Amino acid sequence: MIYIGNHVSISDGYAAMGRHEKALGGNTFAFFTRNPRGGKSKEADPADVQRLIDFLGQESFGKLVAHAPYTMNLCSAKEDVREFGRKVFREDLKKMEMLPGNYFNFHPGSHVGQGADTGIRMIAYILNESLCPEQTTIVLLETMAGKGSEVGRTFEELKAIIDLVKPELQPKLGVCLDTCHVWDAGYDIVHDLDGVLRNFDEVIGLDRLYALHLNDSTNPCGSHKDRHQKIGLGEIGEEALMNVVRHPLLQGRPFILETPNKDEGYAEEIARVKTAMKK
Repeated sequence: MIYIGNHVSISDGYAAMGRHEKALGGNTFAFFTRNPRGGKSKEADPADVQRLIDFLGQESFGKLVAHAPYTMNLCSAKEDVREFGRKVFREDLKKMEMLPGNYFNFHPGSHVGQGADTGIRMIAYILNESLCPEQTTIVLLETMAGKGSEVGRTFEELKAIIDLVKPELQPKLGVCLDTCHVWDAGYDIVHDLDGVLRNFDEVIGLDRLYALHLNDSTNPCGSHKDRHQKIGLGEIGEEALMNVVRHPLLQGRPFILETPNKDEGYAEEIARVKTAMKK
């Protein structure tokens, strides 16, 4: 059993997302908690949210992986940008509790010349003031490609953020591993997937790996460019990505496609992943 899906639009409401994903053949999905390139947030209808919860149970869907907007930067050098990120993070984390027990994924941020250590401290500070032991949502730090001044380009940077979060809040934190990002960051999942996962386990712990983004890359390993490609059309290749999907240490987790596709393409990739699991 694999949980595989893609990003779907929230524009038609919550229940519509579940129906849309089922039509594509998926059994999990990701969605943006608000406009991914802005700050607008649509008010959620509790009845609509409950319809989605009922649907997910009836259809045996896996955990959902909501995604914070790209404009949220918790370690910006500008105080107003950082404050906007803090506000968005807290609002969306509260909204996620309407869908209890799912995941809220975000890009750690860009330190914009302040240095990774400063960025790490800023991110941890906002996590410490925003998370609470009672929440059901697990917040996921995404592995990053390392372009510009991104924080999270190494497993060690993600671990440093987690270590600065209060011990009682650390159970609410995990990681989402993006195959394109780790490849572009220099982790060779084509020739040494076992070694990469062993490294992840030694630094962070596989028990903190809750979800994966399944993407090919247009760039060679270590390019630090972050350019997603359709499955099999990039430098990682279909065989290596299907090895990720089938790896015994990664089973039971949601896999989210973020490939440059429309519905037809996502349906085809979902079917291909399901076929690969049978081999």
